[in-house]
Amino acid sequence: MPASARWAFMALLSLIVASYAATLLLMPAAFPPFLKDRANIVPIAVYAHLTGGMLAIALGPFQFSRRLRTHYLDVHRWMGRTYLIAILVGGLSGLVLARISQGGIVAHAGFSLLALNWMFTGARAYQFIRTGDTISHRRWMIRNFSLTFAAVTLRIYIPMSIALHIPFEEAYPAIAWLCWVPNLMVAEWAIVRRVTSNR
Repeated sequence: MPASARWAFMALLSLIVASYAATLLLMPAAFPPFLKDRANIVPIAVYAHLTGGMLAIALGPFQFSRRLRTHYLDVHRWMGRTYLIAILVGGLSGLVLARISQGGIVAHAGFSLLALNWMFTGARAYQFIRTGDTISHRRWMIRNFSLTFAAVTLRIYIPMSIALHIPFEEAYPAIAWLCWVPNLMVAEWAIVRRVTSNR
C-alpha cells in the first residue's frame, strides 16, 4: 500500500474516533453506561479527557503532512502546539480515569502507563523542536502519535473480543495494554527502518 494511502486510512480512522468523541461532548446523554458512571464520579476528568483526546486524534495525522510542513509552516506549528496541549490535558485526565477504569489493577496499570508515556513522548518531541533538532522531533512525534492512536486500536480490539466471545472481564485488562504497546513497537520499527534506509 502506498504511503499516501496508509496515511489516508490512518487519518480516516482517527477522524471517525474524533467525531465520536465530539458527539459525546455535544450529547452527554449518549454516554455509554460505564462513561456515565465515571462522569458521576470525576466529571471534569471525563470531559477533559474527551476534549484532549478528540483534539489530539483529529490533529495528529496532519502533523505528518509534508505538504503542510512545507507550504504552511505556521499552521503546522500552531496545530502542533494545540496537539501537545491536548495531550497534556488528555494525559493528566487519563491518569485520573485510569485509577477507576474497568478491568482491575492490570487495566489500571496499562492505562496509567499509556497516559504517562503519552505525555513523556510529547514533552520529548517539544524539547527537540525547541532546540531545532527536527529529526529527533519527528521520531518522538512518531512514537507519540502511535500512543494517540490507541484511541483507535482500543475501539478495534473491544468489538473484536466481543465477536470472539471473550468475556469482557478477561479481555479488557489485556486490551488496556494491547491498545498501545504494539502501536509503540510498530513506531519503533518505522523509525529504525527510516534510519536504515537513509544510510
